[in-house]
Amino acid sequence: MRAPTVGFIYPDHAAEDDYPLAAEALGAHLPVAHIYGTDLHAVPELLELGSPEKLRGGAALLAPHQPEAIVWACTSGSFVYGPTGARDQADALATAAGVPATSTSFAFTDAVHALGLRTVAVAASYPDDVAQLFVEFLADADIDVVSMASAGIDTAAEVGTLTPDQVLQLAVDNDHPDAQALLIPDTAMRTLAVLPDLEARLGKPVLTANQVTIWAGLRLAGVEPVSPAFGALFAHRKTDVRR
Repeated sequence: MRAPTVGFIYPDHAAEDDYPLAAEALGAHLPVAHIYGTDLHAVPELLELGSPEKLRGGAALLAPHQPEAIVWACTSGSFVYGPTGARDQADALATAAGVPATSTSFAFTDAVHALGLRTVAVAASYPDDVAQLFVEFLADADIDVVSMASAGIDTAAEVGTLTPDQVLQLAVDNDHPDAQALLIPDTAMRTLAVLPDLEARLGKPVLTANQVTIWAGLRLAGVEPVSPAFGALFAHRKTDVRR
C-alpha cells in the first residue's frame, strides 16, 4: 500500500529536517520542495516570498511525488496576507497543484480549534510588527491571544540556528498562566524533537509551526495522524476542525 503523501513548499533552508523526522515516525511520505527569496522577517519580503508565482513553482517541483495534499510551510509568508488574502493564497495553490492545499497559518487556527481551545500565548521569533500580524490573524479565527512575545529575530536563517535549549527557554519565558496553549509560529525553528520536553515543562499543549503544518497536511490527505512523540495535537484523533 502506498504511504500517504503530502508535499510541503518550504522557504529557503533552515529546519526542513523536521519533515523526514516526522515522516519516519508517522509512516508517511513528506517530500519538501524549496523556494527561494530574501529571508527577512519583513512585510515586503514576506509578501514576495508567498507570491502566486513562487508557490506555483513549488507545486511544480512537488508534482512528480503525486501528493494527495500540499501545504505552504511558512507561517509569516501566509498570515502577512491577512485572513482573506491567505485564503486566496491557499485556494490558488490548490488550483495550481490540483489537490487540496493550505498553509501553516491556517494549520495553527485549525489546530487550536481541534484541541477545543480558545486562549493562547504566542512566543514569536519575528520582529514585533510581523508578530502582531499573526495575533490579528488568530483573532479573526476567534482565538484570544492573552500574551504575545517577540524575539525580534530578523531572518529565518538566524532562527534555524537556535538550539533545543534556546527553543525551550523561549517557550518557558513567554508562556502565560491564562493561556490554554503556547504557539510558536516559525517553520524555520526546529521543534519536533523537543515537543515532549516543551509540553512537560509548561504542562499544556504547545503548537509549533512544523508540527501543525505536518498535522494539517496529513488531515487534508485524509489521514488522522497519531504519535504521542509530537505533542498533544498528535496524541489522539480529533474531529472539530474549522477553516
